[in-house]
Amino acid sequence: MMTSEDLKSLQPAKVIDARGTACPGPLLAAKRGIADVPVREIMEVISSDEGTNKDIPRWCAKLQHEFLGTIEEDGYWRLYVRRAK
Repeated sequence: MMTSEDLKSLQPAKVIDARGTACPGPLLAAKRGIADVPVREIMEVISSDEGTNKDIPRWCAKLQHEFLGTIEEDGYWRLYVRRAK
């Protein structure tokens, strides 16, 4: 996994801001959003729901997307995914 500094330097192709939505909202938004991300490009998911920290990595493993890591902010998280296919 990448360090926080590495993650902060990424340029996501798409940013999904799902703050304020409860599980499974952020995951559903990510599933919809990944379709707009070119293969090998990065999507950032911003979520205030702690469950997203488990949901997104599991979803990535299932679909072979690369989970790059998480940055914890004040009251929310930024999760980074590289689209596989």
